[in-house]
Amino acid sequence: MITETHTIDPDLFNEPREPELAELAITDPPEKWAALGFDVDERDNLDLGGVRLRLGKRNQQNAQTGIVSWSLRRVNAMGSIDGLATPVPQTLRPPPFKTHPNGATGLDHLVIITPDFDRSAAALKRAGLALKRTQDIGRGRQGFRRIGPAILELVAAPGSNGEADPFFWGIVAVVVNLDELKQQLGDQLSDIRPAQQEGRRIATLRSAAGLGCALAFMTPEPR
Repeated sequence: MITETHTIDPDLFNEPREPELAELAITDPPEKWAALGFDVDERDNLDLGGVRLRLGKRNQQNAQTGIVSWSLRRVNAMGSIDGLATPVPQTLRPPPFKTHPNGATGLDHLVIITPDFDRSAAALKRAGLALKRTQDIGRGRQGFRRIGPAILELVAAPGSNGEADPFFWGIVAVVVNLDELKQQLGDQLSDIRPAQQEGRRIATLRSAAGLGCALAFMTPEPR
């Protein structure tokens, strides 16, 4: 009997195996994000660069506002990472990429503030999210790693209570034309300035916009 041997092409199973940010739950009312030029659907979801932002989601445990949880694919975590709420994603696959009316196309990075950098870094490592790079910035430490379409930035909070939990500080969105966005949002957006990332510029949404989540807009990576 003659049998054939077939070699399986690994590209047929080219699913990413690294941890990937899937969703963020945010307490802000959907209409506030829509007023900034984001396209929010009828279920109060905002898809940004392959990540689903679920808006109007109240924290059931406390009165925390802004980003109250994240969901990740391919991590070793059950419900929490060092006190950061980490529920199972509701979406199996990333939503399609799109360009929002304000020119936003993606999520550049997510910032987490921690009172105990070593403790949080160790918890992330146990979950499969080991930091790839760390640096001292004078007032504390920073650590970075990619989580799918975005960068996780862990920042030490100087002079804080080391026993407290870390918290989600905010996100930075990528926009096609930052100058046009500044014209649209006016005084709601800070002056445009050079970003830490070489060749890029950034502007921060002012608190007058009424978001509980810190939000900044950044130009794309130079080609």
